[in-house]
Amino acid sequence: MTPPIPLRKLGHSDIAATAIALGTWAMGGWMWGGHDDEASIAAIRASIDQGVTLIDTAPAYGLGRAEALVGQAVKGRRQEVVIATKCGLNWHHGKGNHFFDEMDQKVHRYLGRDGILHELEQSLERLQTDYVDLYITHWQDPTTSVAETMETLLELKQAGRIRAIGVSNVTADDLDAYLAVGQVDAIQERYSMLDRAIETSLLPICAANGVSTLSYSSLALGLLTGKIGPERDFAGDDLRKDNPRFLRDNRTRVADFAAAVSPLASAHGATIAQLVIAWTIAQPGITYALCGARDDKQASENAAAGRLVLSADDLAAIDRAIADHLAAITA
Repeated sequence: MTPPIPLRKLGHSDIAATAIALGTWAMGGWMWGGHDDEASIAAIRASIDQGVTLIDTAPAYGLGRAEALVGQAVKGRRQEVVIATKCGLNWHHGKGNHFFDEMDQKVHRYLGRDGILHELEQSLERLQTDYVDLYITHWQDPTTSVAETMETLLELKQAGRIRAIGVSNVTADDLDAYLAVGQVDAIQERYSMLDRAIETSLLPICAANGVSTLSYSSLALGLLTGKIGPERDFAGDDLRKDNPRFLRDNRTRVADFAAAVSPLASAHGATIAQLVIAWTIAQPGITYALCGARDDKQASENAAAGRLVLSADDLAAIDRAIADHLAAITA
């Protein structure tokens, strides 16, 4: 019998979810070289079939496309999953700060009360549900007070429209400001073997306040999968095309890292990507690792990483390989 993926409590809420979460950013298509809706729906369903209960999405992922795909995929299975989605990036009005253009739409950062209420209704419709388990402020809005944003989220929680509150892409001061108004259940931040700044900035605050952490880009946009070799070319609107982290020298360093940990991966019957994911959820303060998948095979592989148990010696060996081969990747 296949063992279950460990469940971990979400902040102060009554929600428990698997340590491995499915991230759906790439399913939106934009900045990822296009989309395949059928493959995305298959990936979501495969994740659930393999025991993953936490699915993370956002309106900005393809201007609603990823949320709609999640809604289609979980129809009839809503009670099996914990859905996290976001607010604060919208293309419905010009309020707040212009952030970027996506698919000929101007996307603004705005976390005012009216914006949040509008976004939630749109998300619920796309997700085909009447509540969101974890509602996260996607990027912070300097034009709106944290008090207004948090008070709106607390009202929605009291009304049962959302079950838990999260914040993303915050500074330590931002997180303190949110906590001064009410309970935050989770942060969602970039974290991987290459991105560890939150270990000293945000994670101590989380530990002191019972706040869970969702890591995004746990595989560094796929760089740490061991599948992107030095010869790989990126085309179209793929965001990795002009990312200095994906320069040939860095991909060579990752290949050397993969070679160093390959014997350990083989000993566990695991891939390099699974070893990286297992290392991530073993780090102090990291509650959940968001892992993207473009098809059912990738989704199943990610889910299996949640069942991989690394010993203290395993983790020490991986840390040595990180120091030897990845420390020079600073971009």
